[in-house]
Amino acid sequence: MQGKYPSRKHITVQEAQQKLERYCAYQDRCHLEVVSKLKEMRMIPEAIDVIVAHLIQENYLNEERFARSFARGKFNIKKWGKNRIVNELKRRQISTFNIKCALSEISEEDYLNAFNELAIKKWEQLNTENLQRRKKKLTDYLFYRGWESHLVYEKIQELKP
Repeated sequence: MQGKYPSRKHITVQEAQQKLERYCAYQDRCHLEVVSKLKEMRMIPEAIDVIVAHLIQENYLNEERFARSFARGKFNIKKWGKNRIVNELKRRQISTFNIKCALSEISEEDYLNAFNELAIKKWEQLNTENLQRRKKKLTDYLFYRGWESHLVYEKIQELKP
């Protein structure tokens, strides 16, 4: 596998460290992203440990900060529900403690308002004649976005054709 670094066989720890400092400064990253970036650069495990430790020590890498900004961004921009946010954070190997901290970034009022706006907007976009099919499409859409089942089913019950 050639990857993005085919021209040179070796990259020094110092060079890799500088690249990763810029990588982490550009956007919050989780440990998993940083380690896979280092593996892509063909760094040995000992060098990876040294670089990751340096990034943590210099506050370039902070899992709690990453989890909080991830949750805020996915909720505010993509309108994801808590289930989807939690699953994506778990997929990135974020601790349960940091996931709880991340979810605290979303106020309950904003959460419910976003859910209602999203459900109504999608309901109005669906132009299927069959009411059952329309409800099914809305349900699937909201579940895919990660919204809780009790919210989805309550909304489906209150919506009229």
